Amino acid sequence: MLKSLFIHNYALIDSLQIDFDRGFTVITGETGAGKSIILGALSLILGQRADARHIKQGETRCVIEGVFDIAAYDMQPLFEERDWIYDGDECILRREIWSNGKSRAFVNDSPVYLNDLKGFGDRLIDIHSQHQNLALNDNLFQLNVVDLLAGTTKERLEYAVAYTDYRSTEQMLKEMRLQARKNKEEEDYLRFQYTALSEAALQPGEQERLETELEAVTHSEEIKSGLFTVTSLLSGNEQNVESLLRTVGDTLQQVQVVYPRAADLMARVESAYIDLKDVRVEASHFFEDIDFDPNRQQLLEDRLSTIYDLQKKHAVATVEELLQLRDEMGIKLQGIDSLDEQLASLEREIEVRSSEMLGKANRLTQKRKAAVPAIEKELIEKLAFLRMPNVRFRCEFTARSHPDATGADQVQFLFSANRNRELQPVSQIASGGEISRLMLCLKSMIAGATALPTIIFDEIDTGTSGEVADKVGVIMEEMGKQMQVIAITHLPQIASKGYSHFVVYKEDHADTVSTQLKQLSTEERVSEIARMLSGAEISLQAIENARVMLGDTGE
Repeated sequence: MLKSLFIHNYALIDSLQIDFDRGFTVITGETGAGKSIILGALSLILGQRADARHIKQGETRCVIEGVFDIAAYDMQPLFEERDWIYDGDECILRREIWSNGKSRAFVNDSPVYLNDLKGFGDRLIDIHSQHQNLALNDNLFQLNVVDLLAGTTKERLEYAVAYTDYRSTEQMLKEMRLQARKNKEEEDYLRFQYTALSEAALQPGEQERLETELEAVTHSEEIKSGLFTVTSLLSGNEQNVESLLRTVGDTLQQVQVVYPRAADLMARVESAYIDLKDVRVEASHFFEDIDFDPNRQQLLEDRLSTIYDLQKKHAVATVEELLQLRDEMGIKLQGIDSLDEQLASLEREIEVRSSEMLGKANRLTQKRKAAVPAIEKELIEKLAFLRMPNVRFRCEFTARSHPDATGADQVQFLFSANRNRELQPVSQIASGGEISRLMLCLKSMIAGATALPTIIFDEIDTGTSGEVADKVGVIMEEMGKQMQVIAITHLPQIASKGYSHFVVYKEDHADTVSTQLKQLSTEERVSEIARMLSGAEISLQAIENARVMLGDTGE
């Protein structure tokens, strides 16, 4: 329940602290006094969007803070899930708005997103205003009312899971069929490319080896001539490099006998002689291996041409990239080949998901329909209490051609206030006053079914008066025995039923006007209700009537 509300620098309010009681509380005041301002401030801590226009003129920041008693509602898991500070007994919602347009929201001093604040606020308070009566014309609202009163939370959650699974699988099938059509269009070209790459029988490193060999074949005469010159210079005639080195070595060997320091030079010459001898032997072998073969040259050129063409076609630079492309195409073709099997498997899964979803939808429908007779009976009894003795009401079910997120049912409230008039949809037949009473009865039934901590009625009594207004007050008073009920009203019949009574009024200052709120004593309540009965000029008869009305409440 809402324990207190603090408002600072909001609209016409300088600073206001309101402490609320349990049960049924009424708020009254003259038209334009600022009742809607207080409700607007409360809406801000329940997640409504705000802007700088809400700030009192001349101020830079406004603050609204509400303290709630949540001890009986087991909200610890919600707080832990969102990493909010959990007190256990109380919860403080705070909203701060700056003139530069910035806004912050807090739950127990934990900064929160506005959507989280709104979701949490919906679990604490239901604010019902006149425009919400229009929701009664909405079939989804009507279905949600039936679900709340039928207690289908478990069945609806199970159905929602099955529905989500079904739609997810259905989407997968749709995407796979689309991919299958796309693949079929690409398959011939893809298979042609894959075949060309496969038949090429490419090998890693092949291009480099072929280019090296082609270079050798193309310049074979130059290579042989050079190798012949090398072998000749090394050992081909009397004055060759090897014989000269041999002479150098022999000379150094004689010198080192009498000059030992020459031994190192002799060793180095000997090593050079051995290396050059090896060079001559290998050059001779190369000379023998090199042979110009026109057929081999043509074969190399043709093979490299094939590789170059494939690289150009696929916009790559290496054989390895071509091999990677071939493998990727192979995998894609395997996927295309197996897609029909995957489609068949997914279609079988769709049938299973559909069967599960329809089964849960059927159980949801059965529970809804089973609860409807009791809902209709209770609602008719409540409406009869509100001076609608001949009212008829029925929840009409229509099966949807395709289940949606709410199930397989479409619900429509049929209504007639007169015995001789045919039942018709509420939106087509009910007057404003009838809709207000119908909505009040539904709200009282929902409040009992959902154990909502607090409900606020913002002039829901519009269109009612006299005995009907008195009975509306009785219903709100009865609701106040189960939960906290706050009613903003212009009707004395309702105001007299409140356990506590606040009045909103404007206070004039030198250059400003401010909205104030005051909790009334018993005598002050008499005066306020007398004012509501007779207007600005309060008569003795009005005061006497006010006392009688308050006496009916036991005061």
